[in-house]
Amino acid sequence: MTEKFKVPHTLILLLSMMLVAYLATWLVPQGFFETVTLENGRQAVVAGTYALSDDQIRLSPMDFLVAIPRALAAAQDVIFFVFIVGGVLAIARSTGTIDALIGSLLERFGHKPQLLIFMVVFTFAMASGAIGTAGEYIPFVLILVGLCKAMRLDAMTAVGMVVTGYGFGYGVSAFSPFTVMVAQQVADVPLYSGIELRLAIFVPFVLIGFHHVWRYAKKVQQDPANSMTANLPCPLGTAETEDYPVLNTRHKLILFGLVATIATAVWGISQKGWYLYELGAMFILWGMFTAIVGQLAADTAANKFIEGVQDLATTAILIGVARGIALIMEDGQILHTLVYGMSAPLSHLGAELAAVGMFIMQTILNLFIPSGSGQAYVTMPLMAPVGDLIGVNRQIAVLAYQFGDGFSNMIIPTNAVLMGIIGMAGVPYHLWFKFCFPLIIKLMLAASLVLVLAVVFDYGADVQPVITAVDLPMQLITS
Repeated sequence: MTEKFKVPHTLILLLSMMLVAYLATWLVPQGFFETVTLENGRQAVVAGTYALSDDQIRLSPMDFLVAIPRALAAAQDVIFFVFIVGGVLAIARSTGTIDALIGSLLERFGHKPQLLIFMVVFTFAMASGAIGTAGEYIPFVLILVGLCKAMRLDAMTAVGMVVTGYGFGYGVSAFSPFTVMVAQQVADVPLYSGIELRLAIFVPFVLIGFHHVWRYAKKVQQDPANSMTANLPCPLGTAETEDYPVLNTRHKLILFGLVATIATAVWGISQKGWYLYELGAMFILWGMFTAIVGQLAADTAANKFIEGVQDLATTAILIGVARGIALIMEDGQILHTLVYGMSAPLSHLGAELAAVGMFIMQTILNLFIPSGSGQAYVTMPLMAPVGDLIGVNRQIAVLAYQFGDGFSNMIIPTNAVLMGIIGMAGVPYHLWFKFCFPLIIKLMLAASLVLVLAVVFDYGADVQPVITAVDLPMQLITS
């Protein structure tokens, strides 16, 4: 009898992808665009100047191995943020606050799981679409996992709520400052233009995500054997229980501290340019506040913090190794070649197919350029002039970029936030892929339909660029 195939550990999958990227640096021609330095200090390459490199760089096996610790260092901001959140949540859990919150939410939503799922997906999508939040949701993962377990759901449902929320927020955002606004600036169309269509499709797309998560959750609730994570241990010691502590004044003060922490972080991101380092500092402060209000001894709080960090060691490694895939591509200097090679065929397609082709190209490239703004700087200066030539106006090119970046963020393993969320919930990547891939197919079909209709009805035709296609530079983020 043939032994059943076993899916490798997520770390093996990521290392295999790094190896494929390494081999690609030997097979894909290396080339470059001419570069200039912009006023903001970024390196820019000029569209139409691509040429093969005379001196080919060959990465050695040692370069491949060294890329692993380098990738861990490159992803340190996300890694340490996850460590801090895990440690601080362990402190909060030891005070009984997490369990008391779960019990309180269970009383309110225990018999209405569909309402909970919709509220979480919609709220996270609204926040991500408005201010570009994503990593800020990591602290909510443990709470939602515990709540879902208590409602006879599972960790996959909790992850589905969080990830689809921020993925849809980015994918159909009306005015995200980190994606839509950047792409419109690079494509040289007025900021906030075309907002009517993006607002119109927001709720329908969110409903697609809600239906996907709720359909799965309903099956699990009817029969726990349908859970993809049925045989996996609960993350961070979360367990099903019917005895939840009462949400007392002390717990409410600690939760108020969490709300204040999140609110301050959101203010800092939008007004002061904060991100993960500052967010980590705010959560450290909340951890101290929690230990004091919860009347924990200093040694007890320290031990709980370390325990929380230890539980996320595997997650940290996966986040770092995932960064190594893009790092190898950068070292091998084949990113320009891939962008050039994928964009060239678009000029031979009709406008409708070219718009869908732009979307597919952006989806694939997001695997190598997981930064939303970074992808806009790399791809939009090529997509804009190509679109001018084939009848896809720049507003549609921006929409294709937005769909490709936002939706694929929910499934690509190079997305550090995604790896942090599934790691916090204890969900292996291959199981998440199995859950998410059908949703991605639905979204690609829906997004393709929107793009084709946008071309047919000439969406954004009234918006004219100021800079001509010949003059438009292709900017490249160097970080």
